[in-house]
Amino acid sequence: MLSFEPGTVFSSRHLADIFSTAPMRTIFGERNSLESMLLVEVALAKVQAQLGVIPAEAAAAIASAARAELLDLDELAAGTLRAGLPVVNLVEQLIRLTGNPHGEFVHWGATSQDIMDTALVVQIRDALELIHRDLERLISTLADLARTHRDTPMVGRTKLQHAIPITFGFKVSVWLSGLLRHRQRLAELKPRVLQVQFGGAVGTFASLGDNGGSVRAALASELELGEPLVAWHAARDSLAETVCLLGLISATLSKIATDVVLMAQTEVGEVLEPGGQGHGASSTMPHKRNPIICEQILSTGLSLRRLASAMLDASVHDHERATGPWQAEWSLLPEAFVLVSRALDNAVRLCGGLVVRPDAMQANLGRTQGLIAAEAVMMALALHVGRHHAHEMVSAACTHAIASGLTLAQSLSRDPAVTAHIALHEIEAAADPARYIGLSAREVDRVLAACADRPASAAQDDAPDAE
Repeated sequence: MLSFEPGTVFSSRHLADIFSTAPMRTIFGERNSLESMLLVEVALAKVQAQLGVIPAEAAAAIASAARAELLDLDELAAGTLRAGLPVVNLVEQLIRLTGNPHGEFVHWGATSQDIMDTALVVQIRDALELIHRDLERLISTLADLARTHRDTPMVGRTKLQHAIPITFGFKVSVWLSGLLRHRQRLAELKPRVLQVQFGGAVGTFASLGDNGGSVRAALASELELGEPLVAWHAARDSLAETVCLLGLISATLSKIATDVVLMAQTEVGEVLEPGGQGHGASSTMPHKRNPIICEQILSTGLSLRRLASAMLDASVHDHERATGPWQAEWSLLPEAFVLVSRALDNAVRLCGGLVVRPDAMQANLGRTQGLIAAEAVMMALALHVGRHHAHEMVSAACTHAIASGLTLAQSLSRDPAVTAHIALHEIEAAADPARYIGLSAREVDRVLAACADRPASAAQDDAPDAE
């Protein structure tokens, strides 16, 4: 895998941490990319020596020489430009560093894509561990938030308009449910994508003969990767699936950020981003507290989701080895990982320090003078006159309330057609928004219970190492 250090925001001293995180940049940085390829070359030599394919002395010499700090990076850059990929010169340098006669056994039976693809999978394994860690942090944070505000009533909104009441815990549980599905998707993805690549020129082991299958199985075991059914040089669905999952995660995070931005508007004021001195500051307006964490989540999401589309296009490879699409992966996939790493970290920071204002939520429930509970009154009246007729009656009362400045309960109480079927105290009760949150709390409990129902592989990943 080539390094990911282009002249963009990711290599900027002052912008890199807005669009990425240092740990993820390290995984896809030049040093780790080279070390990953050398790791694969060393593992290949080791298992081939164990199987008697190459001399044991050669494997030991290769392992001793395979050190990234010994590589001439200027030569590697020139060689990469000349060959169109880095492995050709990497192997040339490793042969020289290993020396005669053992250097002749470097890269035995392999092709460049075997090395680069397997090195990439090693990097993806480390990257997915970071994703898994941050996903679990966010799930835990949102579970606490949903539990705390299980019964906190607020306005439910459809088409950006007041709909009917919900609880804030219910809203958070909807956010949380998407993350729980991503947890499951991630656990299901790992066995498909974390597979070794080894098959030689076109994947048939022609240069190794009968030893090919054994070498591939041993290499997979040595690197603690899965063994594929067949070479996947030109079958890139698992890599495309990986980036699509990152895109789905970003969509859920962007949904959270969008809701928070709208709830944090001055006119709404139901939540605020966690703040501090200078957080979201304006260069000219001293009072501003801009939602910069949400901005960053939304901006990285926009960039990331276009990469998912591009990866799908890049997964269409010709014949046994591609002409172009493979190279497109070298920039698309690392960029997707570094973007989602920042979005996840930001989401944990946002939700962990979110300032929730139940008083503002309660005030907004009352802003429409009871109109938000119109459906509740309609359903109470429908028991007597039918739902359609009740809808017309309550709609007329809403129009009258808006025009007259009355509350919905007052407007309904002045309509003999309504009071003929519902007593005044029943109207008042039905028009109370806090009484019409449905099964919000029960739905919160269902989602919280699901947080504990984890895929077996995910639970195993978090288990402490055996002593």
